[in-house]
Amino acid sequence: MNKIPETVLDTGKRHEFVLLFDVKEGNPNGDPDAANFPRIDPETGHGIVTDVALKRKIRDYLAMTRGTPIFIESRVALNTKILRAFREGGVEPPQVELDDEDVIEWFEQHEGDDFAIDGKMLVYSGEATKEADIRDNLLEFLEDGNGDPSLPTKLRTLAKRIAAVAKRQRISTKQRDAARDQLCRTYYDIRMFGAVLQTGLNAGQVRGPAQITFARSMDPIFPVERALTRQARTTTARMKTGSTEFGRKSTVAYGVYRAHGFFNPYLAEKTGVGSDDLEALWDALRNLFEFDRSASRGEMGVCGLYVFSHDSKLGVAPARDLFATIGVDPVQTSADVPPPRKFADYSVVVDESDLPAGITLTRLVG
Repeated sequence: MNKIPETVLDTGKRHEFVLLFDVKEGNPNGDPDAANFPRIDPETGHGIVTDVALKRKIRDYLAMTRGTPIFIESRVALNTKILRAFREGGVEPPQVELDDEDVIEWFEQHEGDDFAIDGKMLVYSGEATKEADIRDNLLEFLEDGNGDPSLPTKLRTLAKRIAAVAKRQRISTKQRDAARDQLCRTYYDIRMFGAVLQTGLNAGQVRGPAQITFARSMDPIFPVERALTRQARTTTARMKTGSTEFGRKSTVAYGVYRAHGFFNPYLAEKTGVGSDDLEALWDALRNLFEFDRSASRGEMGVCGLYVFSHDSKLGVAPARDLFATIGVDPVQTSADVPPPRKFADYSVVVDESDLPAGITLTRLVG
């Protein structure tokens, strides 16, 4: 692809962008509350793709193509990464040695936000230092009538030991800030999108400079659920009922979606975002679906990426006014014309004559 212009790489200036993408015979974002049916606005029938789904694709693209360290991913627990950042800053959290195998086994099965097993050491990352609070936190995992009847007593004793250590090893605000800054330096998605870093050891919160809205289809969508068969059985017992099994697949015949995004230079300065980070964002958005192919998503592709760059940090115009200069409408709206089934059935009109002084429009796609 063409080199990304320097204009949109300046982290000291404000940027907004419009992202257009389409889907053909696929499910762009399944809704787990509706049997993975394509997300839809129940009042208007327009399709929805969440900001979380879009940022997931950015994360996956950068991790796959650039080896970029990502905080929100499935291979390592978030609390483990936060703990690592504290340790890299020379801070060891409160921890006690466990010598009871039953207690160790129980913790291995019931690790919570505030407790983690590291060999035979129990690492405590909670905020509470009072014995009663720690005890209540431990005992909430117990189920009446299950497990070792002596376990509640063992956990009460353990809470006393943890409280004694926690009171001696209180973590200062300066140490928490240092861990937060270390996490920003390490993980792209924290410094770009922000994160809540309070699930284990409390490293605070980070407000990221780049934010993306939900994407919404330009027209109402009409999801269709289709019955499918496969020549494979999941169990031996089911082999006796025939040679195939039925399944279902929900798809959208065609839809064009639009999302808006924002880049805040003030927050970028705080999280340490550099021009290489911004270049990575534009690169990921241009190639959002190229390495995210799936049988369930059909054909998806980025059709337009338009970046409005201000000539100052504060900006010279409201984002809403800039977004209004880009119109996306069906080429023909007659009732006799078939519904859109390709991007060429839409017209994208960019009214640059309406752009305020001090705004540069860069077409990265489209």
